[in-house]
Amino acid sequence: MLAAVKPFLRLRRRGLHLATGEGLSYCPPVQNKPTAIISIPVTEGMRERIATVADITTIVPAERARIAEALATAEGLLGSNQFTLDAALLDGAPKLRVVSNFGVGYNNIDVDDASRRGIAVCNTPGVLNAAVVETTFLLMLAASRRMLANEAYVRSGGWPRRDAGPALGFDLAGKTLGILGYGRIGRAVADTARAFGMKVIFYDLVRPDPELPHVPFVPFPVLLRQSDILTIHVNLTPETTHMISTAEFAQMKPAAWIVNTSRGPVIDQVALAAALHKGEIAGAALDVLEAEPPDANDPILSAPNTILFPHIGSATVETRAAMLELSVANFIAVLSRNVPDACVNPEVLTPAGAFRD
Repeated sequence: MLAAVKPFLRLRRRGLHLATGEGLSYCPPVQNKPTAIISIPVTEGMRERIATVADITTIVPAERARIAEALATAEGLLGSNQFTLDAALLDGAPKLRVVSNFGVGYNNIDVDDASRRGIAVCNTPGVLNAAVVETTFLLMLAASRRMLANEAYVRSGGWPRRDAGPALGFDLAGKTLGILGYGRIGRAVADTARAFGMKVIFYDLVRPDPELPHVPFVPFPVLLRQSDILTIHVNLTPETTHMISTAEFAQMKPAAWIVNTSRGPVIDQVALAAALHKGEIAGAALDVLEAEPPDANDPILSAPNTILFPHIGSATVETRAAMLELSVANFIAVLSRNVPDACVNPEVLTPAGAFRD
């Protein structure tokens, strides 16, 4: 009967994952528990759950030297995706089977290298979609209605003095929204944009399945030329690093705004500051920067027509709690030789990879 169902049957009420292929099966907690590193704050209840499958080493805050020492025997690392796991650290982690990131991004580790070593890389997609979409439109509305300038006008006494107010804003309705990256968040942004009455087009390095809800796919240069607002929703990879730079700004409308809630290095920030100073585009609304936090002399801080947030796309109580829960659940799943809900490289979930003895 099990052979007729999907490869992995999740029995959520019992917290079990049964695998019916590749020789995998549910295993109860083992007596000789592996060692696992926790490098982010977790609740006491989460700690107790992890302790049922692993002996815990806590390193909070995450310190490279201490983590390097603990990785000599650890089979799992639960941590922030802001902590870089380079080849030097992985070379010293012969038993490591899982890295569970708190965050959707995974550019803190070379996934191909992790796969070669049989290490599962887990992340927290899906649970932060709504929060990031809200932040994207917060930035768009702040730009279109000159929110910060109008707020400062009131607070500074300009309104009661009857000073001339900020320039008028612009409607989102009727504008063309170009979406760079049409994954989960990109598609959710498209749905919301249509509710605002926007025309939506998109470009993605991988053209999606044509059965997805219809939004026109256009070549990258067309996306740049036609967008009144260009919003970025791609993963950070070698292909997407500095995907938007001098040549791309030169192709955009002078009245266009660029919005980024994905990863800062997708935009060449020096080129962006130069484009803003030259008036090649109208403005930039950014929740992410190339270096976080930015250096005090970073040119983006003095560039005109910028709205800058400190990477708050997922910064709500509900979303951060859901992200933490998913990262812990992924961590426990792999350590107990079950299938995690979110794994970037699921091909390693075999007896020869993350499920190895």
